[in-house]
Amino acid sequence: MRYGEGLLEEIRRRTDLVALVGRRVKLVRKGRVMWGCCPFHAEKSPSFKVENERRLYKCFGCGKGGDAFKWLTETEGLSFPEAVEKLAAEVGVELPKWSPEDEEREQKKKSLYDIVELAAKFYEAQLFEPGGREARDYLKGRGLDGAAAKQFRLGYAPSGNNALIQHLTAQNVTQADIIAAGLARSADDGRPMRDFFYNRVMFPIGDGRSRIVAFGARALEADAKPKYINTGETSLFSKGLQLYNFATARAAAIKPGTIIVAEGYMDVIALVRAGFAHAVAPLGTALTEDQLHLLWRTAPEPILAFDGDAAGLKAAHRAAHLALPHLKAGYSLRFVFLPDGEDPDSFIAHHGAGAMSVQLETALPLSQLLWRTETEGKDLATPERRAGLEHNLKEIVDRITDSKVADYYRRGFDQLVFENFKRRAPTPSRGSARPAARQMGKFRGDFKPPRPLPGSPEAVSSSVQGSALVRGGQAGVRAAKEMELGRLLVESPEIALAEAESLAVLDLQDPSLDRLRHELLNLAASGSSLEKAGVQTHFTRKGMAELLARFAGHPVEDPHASFQRAVSDLRELAGHPTDARRLLERRKALSDRPNDGRGNI
Repeated sequence: MRYGEGLLEEIRRRTDLVALVGRRVKLVRKGRVMWGCCPFHAEKSPSFKVENERRLYKCFGCGKGGDAFKWLTETEGLSFPEAVEKLAAEVGVELPKWSPEDEEREQKKKSLYDIVELAAKFYEAQLFEPGGREARDYLKGRGLDGAAAKQFRLGYAPSGNNALIQHLTAQNVTQADIIAAGLARSADDGRPMRDFFYNRVMFPIGDGRSRIVAFGARALEADAKPKYINTGETSLFSKGLQLYNFATARAAAIKPGTIIVAEGYMDVIALVRAGFAHAVAPLGTALTEDQLHLLWRTAPEPILAFDGDAAGLKAAHRAAHLALPHLKAGYSLRFVFLPDGEDPDSFIAHHGAGAMSVQLETALPLSQLLWRTETEGKDLATPERRAGLEHNLKEIVDRITDSKVADYYRRGFDQLVFENFKRRAPTPSRGSARPAARQMGKFRGDFKPPRPLPGSPEAVSSSVQGSALVRGGQAGVRAAKEMELGRLLVESPEIALAEAESLAVLDLQDPSLDRLRHELLNLAASGSSLEKAGVQTHFTRKGMAELLARFAGHPVEDPHASFQRAVSDLRELAGHPTDARRLLERRKALSDRPNDGRGNI
């Protein structure tokens, strides 16, 4: 329905904008104007102004501004009609009556909201019934207790074909409405109407006003396909337009100034329980343009947290290219890639919330992701391949419709190409013994590809990392060995207790590893048991979680044997600095030999 300007102005006049904004932003009076830190971008000095006289708010830092209606659409994700209705109800302005058709349509939607809410309560109750034991066991296995189930309104859809239908029919809900709410499949092929969900763990999906509009469901049978399903498209729900946990995340995103996008329901639940309430997830599909704009209405630079495997990298690449035509000044994306085999749920369980904070704080900007995607693992040794790279980068820039943003991307890529390929190497001095063959075709000495994406196979594979470091000489091999030692200490900190003497006298060049070594030895000297969970808690409380995050890896079968090999290699490197290649080749030969299942040759 269209509302007249006179009616809208009356609602604005009656609305106390300072009080409305003050629900989310701490405001301080300076003269006749209220000031606070902008909720739309991170800032330390207040540049956000709210005026009741003009009935407007404005940020002089990011440019956001508007009236009371705009405030609700920006901070609560309401449509304009919803914002009008909400404010009118608060200030006592009666809205004009709808046409009979409008009224009927709205009443129908309200009745569907009620029906979906009845279903949510039914599923919640079933989770704690005897028949829900398997679902409860599944949730316990994922680290969730009854309090978590209640917090996220998790439920269980019973086995069988019509448990929910019977429940709703007993409450006078018609079969047509049950189908319209997406809760049942209509009769077909001679079969009766049946429940849409059965024998699944249920994840209620809320809209921007926290009203349950749909469900995600995880099968309990090991061989069930698909493992996850969502409610189909209804008048209340479209999976490409909504995000899991959005209502909660939108409010929580104001303080950190960003919003986190994970891949699944369990990832979001793990993030929220670890203190990252500003986490959402798409609903079983790749990120859509509508979801992207929903995110940008909440925060200017959402962080997309993906698994470090090939699927995660592919999803990041797709999201990056989706965003290109829509980039504008101040609005972009950042990316976090967790170690291969980890997702936010498992990463937090293994490494703690502090390590996750470090990952988020060091998120990769979109421009860097695009550069690495085009160069990572590619042989760019020939002029033709480098020309192909420049062509691909130009195509990326051409997809950006904002001319100013496109210009900055063009300049940035040109600079990276120049630094890596076009800058001349220093001319060798006369008498230089450097062979002419090594001088041919080289820029800035040996070309070094960009650092691999965090969590990519190239970044976490010791064989790939080792072969690259051999080309960097002895220092590179030593750095790789020290990284290996750091991972052992983080994954099995009890080594520091058993091998304290060897660890204490070891010559280390990496300052971070040296700091980790000293802190673990101090804990050992204090009589601590050095269990992994306790060590992680200790480091997080001391503000040193970044050390754990830097050396995060995977457990090994025999950490003590691996430690002794790493120490032996580091000592050999210190004594024979020219033998780096020989050492790496010897290690590779050893790794190719069969072992006894415990990591021993």
